[in-house]
Amino acid sequence: MNLDMHYFGIVREKLGLRRERLELPEGASVAELLETLAGRHDIFSLGAGSLRVAVNQEYVDSKHILAYGDEVAVIPPVSGGSGGSGGTAATAMKSLYKLVEGPIEISELLGAVAGDDSGATVTFLGTTRNNNRGRRVVKLEYEAYSDMVVSEFEKIGAEAGQRWGCTAVAVVHRFGEVPVGEASVAIAVSTAHRAEALDACRFLIDRLKAVAPIWKKEYFEGGEVWIGSVADCEHQH
Repeated sequence: MNLDMHYFGIVREKLGLRRERLELPEGASVAELLETLAGRHDIFSLGAGSLRVAVNQEYVDSKHILAYGDEVAVIPPVSGGSGGSGGTAATAMKSLYKLVEGPIEISELLGAVAGDDSGATVTFLGTTRNNNRGRRVVKLEYEAYSDMVVSEFEKIGAEAGQRWGCTAVAVVHRFGEVPVGEASVAIAVSTAHRAEALDACRFLIDRLKAVAPIWKKEYFEGGEVWIGSVADCEHQH
């Protein structure tokens, strides 16, 4: 059977290609797919423990059986983070989920969560700082599995709404280059009370960092590195 393979981040860079058609026996599992790839390319052996696989834009485990024509994405580690906990039941919730190239429109974000039914609104902006690990940062560059990103935002937002009774959630993330001082991600959440809004906002950014298929490459003076990726991802020049 033929599979439509998609590669991102450090894997794409090492292979030198974004997509390819791969033939496997009928009924092959994700584990067998990764074994096949490891036999062809060192990057799959080096990073096997940290790679995830999405089939038709949904994360799957190693036992998942593949089918003819599946869209299969190899997901190297994203930029890091963990989930959260807490909560109350959701009400009807407004939402905005976007992946954009270029500056984030903060007014649009705030407008999406405004309403008389909320007593608290919390916003979070993640910006490019000028230093990291003792190095002077020049810029960041984000790569995304665009067909899957928004659906992951929707799942995260729905979970936040369910746990904290959010009246509105907005999540916007950039792709491409993000200069120092500019925002790469913006989140806004509205709830009836401030405690729930603060908890929901923290959950949203932590969960996004853990599961959204977005990769961050840091350019610094003297080199570049995929943040959160396998140990051999750094290139000095």
